[in-house]
Amino acid sequence: MGRNWGNTFIVAGLFALLLGAVIISFGLGRYPIPLREVLGIALSKIYPLGQFWTDRTETVLLQIRFPRIILACLVGACLSATGAAYQGVFQNPMAAPDILGASAGAAFGAALAILNHGRSFTITVSAFFFSLLTVSLVYFFSRRIKGKSILGLILSGIVVGSLFSAATSLVKLVADPTDQLPAIIYWLMGSLAGVGNSDIRFAIIPMILGLAPLLLLRWRMNVLTMGDDESRAMGINVHRIRFLVIICSTLATAAGVAVSGMVGWVGLVIPHVARKIVGNNYLHLLPASILCGAIFLLLVDNVSRNLLAVEIPLGILTAFIGAPFFIYLITRRGEYS
Repeated sequence: MGRNWGNTFIVAGLFALLLGAVIISFGLGRYPIPLREVLGIALSKIYPLGQFWTDRTETVLLQIRFPRIILACLVGACLSATGAAYQGVFQNPMAAPDILGASAGAAFGAALAILNHGRSFTITVSAFFFSLLTVSLVYFFSRRIKGKSILGLILSGIVVGSLFSAATSLVKLVADPTDQLPAIIYWLMGSLAGVGNSDIRFAIIPMILGLAPLLLLRWRMNVLTMGDDESRAMGINVHRIRFLVIICSTLATAAGVAVSGMVGWVGLVIPHVARKIVGNNYLHLLPASILCGAIFLLLVDNVSRNLLAVEIPLGILTAFIGAPFFIYLITRRGEYS
């Protein structure tokens, strides 16, 4: 009981840390905004206040920084939560959101839209659709593989993901090297530059539809980590729960990748960080993963848009941070032995 209460306070502390990071992030950028004005603009939407800030400041805050900060938190939360869910249901600490090819499908969808001169919203929708299509094909083929269902899913994910990655390479080959190819490459590196409130409206529903059921299925995920035979002995319909987790994780991952591009390592590393903080019980692990993922990607995005004069793609930064940290985790004595 004491351990559970301690983890509850830790999760509450992570939420407070995220809230503080969000408030501070609103003031950071090429156009610094004092904290007093950030809070004033926010409160003015709830309670009438005398304006002591410029219209330009309000536009920058609400039209540029607000969607970017909110999406950084949402994408980080989705990728981390789905990574934690996959690691549990697949009983594999190396599982990540792209294990079933969702990211490969999204990359092909975005590249295809760019090749056909699609606008920003069209690229997002295409990436989302092909991400869902890829995972659907993976699940379809895995049901026709004899043997262990988990192995069939993983193998199907590898094969279908490789096919879509090859298709993306083909699109890059025929793309215009002066215009389309740089746009495809930049999307593949991951970025939240140029996102707007329309992106939030598009992504928020599938993200909620993905994350909410995962939170409700937390105790069943605890049972699934014990293995299929033990889960069946406890009355759990293994195939149904795994299918629900895959559907929900795919929705959340597809929505996140569609608006941010390819952002790696978040779904692989952050769940392990959350485990170090609150343990393996999904009652606290999943909320902690959501909050840690949101905090991490928000901080990375702040570095991305403030460190240099040229914005650094998110995928580059998450790889530079995530890869060394994961090496540290797996080389510690006793890890994954």
